[in-house]
Formats: sequence, structure tokens, C-alpha cells
Amino acid sequence: MSESKDTYFTVNEEYRAEISVKSSRFIATCTPISSRESALERLTRIRAEFYDATHNCYAYRLGLSGLDFRFSDDGEPNSTAGKPILFMLQKYEVSDVLLIVTRYYGGTKLGVGGLSRAYADAAENVLKLCSKKPVYKTNQVRVMCMYEDISVVKTLIDTYAVSHEADYRDIIEIYCEIPCSLLDEFCHAVTQKTHARAGTFIEQNQ
Repeated sequence: MSESKDTYFTVNEEYRAEISVKSSRFIATCTPISSRESALERLTRIRAEFYDATHNCYAYRLGLSGLDFRFSDDGEPNSTAGKPILFMLQKYEVSDVLLIVTRYYGGTKLGVGGLSRAYADAAENVLKLCSKKPVYKTNQVRVMCMYEDISVVKTLIDTYAVSHEADYRDIIEIYCEIPCSLLDEFCHAVTQKTHARAGTFIEQNQ
């Protein structure tokens, strides 16, 4: 499939890493999410797991541009926790991700600068462990073609589609997910390459 501006990256599963700074423990949990609701559900679960922690600070980003985001210092001095965590999500260019850094206070104050570095370092440590996977903003397209055109159509689908399913009957029906920015180009290519024998029908927007 071609690279397109409709592609962004998330993490493929939940990861965890821990650092210690002047006896304070910072436990970073990075987990994939699909919505604000799923972010809050995961956050509730982590808070319950670390119910005795001093702080559970976090940031999340959602969507293609990552402009749907939120962060929290959870009682730490203003901008010393949530913003550094969010910055790391932006640095590693991941979205649909919630990153929580749990702190167990060790008795020594770190100061504003030290605290920001500790949260940033904890977030970066877990992000270094994460494997990324692509997320695509797509339209579903139904392609109908004759057997004589299937070779050409399959070549185009391999070039443009994120995924597809085919139903071979008298006429072949193929349902494929096409990146939004490539939709017009794909439909035009199918028409042109098959001399209008194959048809494309946009099923839905996502």
C-alpha cells in the first residue's frame, strides 16, 4: 500500500517501564486507546492498580493530527508532569495513546526542573520499548468487476488499499479500505485501467 497523509502511528500493546530518581519511583505505563472514554477507563484501571501511589500523572493524544489531547499533573506543581509526558508523545509521533506516570514519593524533593526531567525521562523510557503500528483514516469502497479485469483490479488494490475482502461469483465484488486522500485517485484508476468495465462505489466514511 502507498504511504499517505492519512496514516499515523499508535502502539501495538501496553508497555511499562520504571526509573528511580532520589528514592522516588516513577512507573510509566503506555497503552493504546481508541477514544476519550477508553482513555478514562484505562486511567481508572491504572489508578486502581497503584491506589497507594503519591501521584498518577498522564497525557493522551487521539486521532490523525493528535490535536485531541489532555494531560494532568495530578497534584504535582503546575506543568511539571502532564506537559512533559505529552511532549514525549509528540516527540515519538504516536497518537491513540495514553501514557501514565505513577510516582511513589521517596522523601526527597526534586524541584521543578528535576521533577519535569523525571516525568519526561520515565515517559521516554517506556516509549523506547514500544512497537508502533499504523492507523489509517479510510473509506470503504466496493469494486465490481469481471474476471477478465481481476488482474488489473487486484494490482490497483495492492497499491492503494489498506485491506480488502473479495466475493467471487458471476461478477467479482471486492470490499476494500482506501485511505481518504487516495480515494478519488483510486476510483479514477479503476475506471481508466479497465476502460470503465469495473465500477467503484463508496460504501461509507469513517
